[in-house]
Amino acid sequence: MKFSKFYAPTTKEAPKDASLPSHIFLLRGGFVEQMGAGLYNYLPLGQKVLNKITKIVKEEMDNAGALELNFSMVTSAELWRQSGRFDVFGKELLRFKDRKDNDFLLSATNEESAVATIRGKVTSYKELPKNIYQVNTKFRDEARPRFGILRGREFIMKDAYSFHANEADLKREFDLMEQTYSKIFTRLGLNYRAVFADSGAIGGSGSKEFMVLAPNGEDDIICCKQCTYAANIEAAKRAPRTSSALKPEADAAKFLTPNMKTIKDVAEFFKVDEFYTIKAVIKKAIYADSTKIVVFFIRGDDELQEVKAQNACKALDIADASDDEVLNAGLVAGFCGPVGLKGVDFYIDSELKGQNQMICGANEKDYHFVGVSVSGFNEDRFKDLSAVRASDRCPECGGELEVSKGIEVGHIFQLGDKYSKPMNATFLDENGKAKPFIMGCYGIGVSRLMAVMIEASHDERGCIWKKECSPFDAFIIVSNLKDENALKYAIELYENAKKAGLDVMLDDRNERFGVKMNDYELIGAPFAIIVGKGLEEGSVELVTRSGLVKEQIKADTALDALKAKLCF
Repeated sequence: MKFSKFYAPTTKEAPKDASLPSHIFLLRGGFVEQMGAGLYNYLPLGQKVLNKITKIVKEEMDNAGALELNFSMVTSAELWRQSGRFDVFGKELLRFKDRKDNDFLLSATNEESAVATIRGKVTSYKELPKNIYQVNTKFRDEARPRFGILRGREFIMKDAYSFHANEADLKREFDLMEQTYSKIFTRLGLNYRAVFADSGAIGGSGSKEFMVLAPNGEDDIICCKQCTYAANIEAAKRAPRTSSALKPEADAAKFLTPNMKTIKDVAEFFKVDEFYTIKAVIKKAIYADSTKIVVFFIRGDDELQEVKAQNACKALDIADASDDEVLNAGLVAGFCGPVGLKGVDFYIDSELKGQNQMICGANEKDYHFVGVSVSGFNEDRFKDLSAVRASDRCPECGGELEVSKGIEVGHIFQLGDKYSKPMNATFLDENGKAKPFIMGCYGIGVSRLMAVMIEASHDERGCIWKKECSPFDAFIIVSNLKDENALKYAIELYENAKKAGLDVMLDDRNERFGVKMNDYELIGAPFAIIVGKGLEEGSVELVTRSGLVKEQIKADTALDALKAKLCF
């Protein structure tokens, strides 16, 4: 491609509302243009990158036996009512009516469409398994779209849905998709981790996220320094904590603790480590048509992980409870404990199960229990509630855990019959009995990947693309268009590179050399050949974008040098 014929409206200034490098460079480099809040057009540079990402994704999905199709972006609300999600998904789901007053929505995800496609057509276990996928546009009406295409309202996604006769076959496909995703992200040249994750609004019994490690990542990832264990902070587990501090020794008794409302106050009053205290965190659980007060009990030196708490009480969301709400629930703020607590739902962190000589609130103003044994509670009271922190120990090998920043690029789920059962999607098993399909679903943020690659690889000048996804393999830049020999050489090199299968950009614009170099560094192709005064002595300059490494090479070997760099 000749730059004089191309369309890449580059700019010098960063947009005022752009803070992340990917947002800045995608707009400045002419990859995308913003059309509204969270809405973007993909310009020729951006589309070239998307095409390369999509090609790799499709190749690996096809190799894994998945079947490509394409669902309508507009979905009947009736399908979402059948699954039960239409009224509970939230305001992110854009609902609308057509001229006949029928309810529709813009697809945020397509589990319902997938079930409707298979339901009534695949009828026997002999026809299973099936894995169908698409690369298509999605829409989620984010309240605060930000960070450019990293968190836009409209985005491009690869989503796949598998159907199975049993859980064992689902697990096989889940593992296959994990391997397939690993191949995809490896081919894209990304430094990623597959981490245990919370299933969120999609649901199901288990899921894994694929996180690209990046300094500007919006998610905290817990990783083991010694083994491969990794998890999103919302789903992270740890080996049970221990302490070398002395335990309090007292018979179970109630003590006067005037105005001792905080864990720090109580620990100092009894001269014990906070490890041996129990902290009450009072929250308001929000459901589709109601709210209620729920109390979560954790160690005094731990913090509540709110997604874990939300999952424990099966709420749509949780929020802080007001003083009046706490009072109306019959709770005594600052003196709340699990022993004898009545009238409200409560849950206890699993690590407290069976612990003794603990200190907790006595559910009476200015009183605490000392010498408490956390036993005698129903099993379903105990849940994983505490936030895992750096320096906690790995649940698999006991190694030290650390926190890294990451950006989610993929998520795979074991759905079970969460969607097939309410939508009455069944097949006949080997005994002729109707059973709901066992399902999995598997998503990759295709458009998001374009931004993630920049977050993972850039400098202050612009993008640094890996060869696998760069819009061009290389630039050929003529420093002075008035130099006829230089222009002739550059055109000949350009034509030969195309014949060799390289996708190169010839910058033949009548612009200053500095402008051309700035645009090259901003757009960020892996390599450039600079044709300048050195051509008179038979040499040109080969620039490697990563690190801006420059080397003089012989002009007649420039194509071979490029092919070697690009492994052609």
